[in-house]
Amino acid sequence: MALTALGDELSCSICLNLYTEPVSLRCGHNFCRDCIVTALDTQEGSGVYSCPECREEYVERPTLEKNRKLCNIVDNFRSTQQKKEKSEILCTYCVDSPVGAVKSCLHCENSMCDKHLTAHNKTMDHVLIEPTSSFSSKKCSIHKKLLEYYCSEDVVCLCVSCCLVGKHKGHEVELLEEALQKKKEKLRNILEERTITKETAEKYIKNLQDQKRKAQDKADDEKKRVTALFEDMRRQLEVQEQRVLSEIYRQVEEVSQSVNDLIKQLEIQKDELSRKIGHIEKLCNMTDPITVLQDQESDTGDQNVEESSVHNLDDFMISLVLHKSITGLITNMQLKNNLYMQDGTDLILDGKTASNFVYLSDDLRTASDSGTKMVKPKLPQRFIKYNQVMSVKSFSHGRHYWEVEVGDSGNWDVGVCYPSVERDGEESGIGLNNKSWSFCIDENAYASLHDSRKEPLYPESPVQRLGLYLDYEGGRLSFYQLSDPIRHLHTFTTTFTEPLHAAFFLFEGAWVKLVSPVFSIKP
Repeated sequence: MALTALGDELSCSICLNLYTEPVSLRCGHNFCRDCIVTALDTQEGSGVYSCPECREEYVERPTLEKNRKLCNIVDNFRSTQQKKEKSEILCTYCVDSPVGAVKSCLHCENSMCDKHLTAHNKTMDHVLIEPTSSFSSKKCSIHKKLLEYYCSEDVVCLCVSCCLVGKHKGHEVELLEEALQKKKEKLRNILEERTITKETAEKYIKNLQDQKRKAQDKADDEKKRVTALFEDMRRQLEVQEQRVLSEIYRQVEEVSQSVNDLIKQLEIQKDELSRKIGHIEKLCNMTDPITVLQDQESDTGDQNVEESSVHNLDDFMISLVLHKSITGLITNMQLKNNLYMQDGTDLILDGKTASNFVYLSDDLRTASDSGTKMVKPKLPQRFIKYNQVMSVKSFSHGRHYWEVEVGDSGNWDVGVCYPSVERDGEESGIGLNNKSWSFCIDENAYASLHDSRKEPLYPESPVQRLGLYLDYEGGRLSFYQLSDPIRHLHTFTTTFTEPLHAAFFLFEGAWVKLVSPVFSIKP
């Protein structure tokens, strides 16, 4: 009985079942989250919300606070009940020899086996349910009568007395079976919607997991490639180092051999001079004038010892070998590892497209806002509405990279555009249409811009130099801040349908400069 009373206290007054994720209203009453959400939904639009139990009214939809303590109590009680219900429910009348019950009567609150059920059916027309030991949840807690009706206004099950008297009098009610079918139909619709939502979420999760796996696989491949590249570079460096050192050793050997040959020659001359010195000293000590006077050897002239020049190390030759080794290594690495290579043509600006307010440098690599209108020929290619200019070169396939330097004053856009972009009108600005993409600064705020959609960006430091990477077939345009370290700023992804030109917008004294040639990335 104690457990039954506790079960009543732990039951939601709307569904009459144990609380599921109990939440509290400000008045202190608790309900299952789904039950009270449904009840509040039915009150939507009435101008006021009320507690289904005490009818306290709320002007605004009440906040639902999870009752954690009650949730723990319900979980413990449910666990105890489940353990208890695991044991077989026995027939109330089979006292001497317990027999399992097949039905329970809500009126009698008894459970019966087949034998006693037959006798019960002959005398009474009571409501039978599956065997249960909990009858209180099937009866009205106030009138102790069977719950036979459902009040959709208060979202609660009622007995016949509740419909006739009390706070539910006059409410629209329906039979439990009818309400059950409606609720099941609603639940089936919700189930279908949530199943579709779940399947969509599962697909999205799978796609994200696939992307994560592909990114990891690509990262692993890139790690292997980079590791192999640097191992090869180290090996090549060792080879080139040995080549330069060999040249140094060769020159040292050459100088050493030259010095050794000179030393040998001088040693021979020294020995001969020593012999002659000894002979002359001997003559000087003689007293016989005939012998001394007739000696021919002492009068023979000697070869003078001259200081010969020795070749020093050729440091320029060593530097030249070193230079060739390093440049050869870089070229070899580029060819061997499919790195970028310089494009055949420079990226310069097209004066035919430059606005009357855009000044171009003589080398056509720097564009600046002139501040005053210049007189230029009227051409269909020239921008009119905005201070803009395009590059001569365009990209219709492949992967390419170039760099741009920007000034620290004025507003500017750096990006790309199709040749078919409008030259006049409000939508002719770079990034203000679906034919151009840009990274820009406006009033000291950075952003990406395409089709007039601006996304704020927040570099860690002022942008002074940009790197642009274009993968035409891959539909990717990326902007990088060339700082230390290099930072990724933004990437556009789309399907390009026309050739792309580099494009600049300038305003309020701004300037931009192409500071490196185009590099094409080998496939």
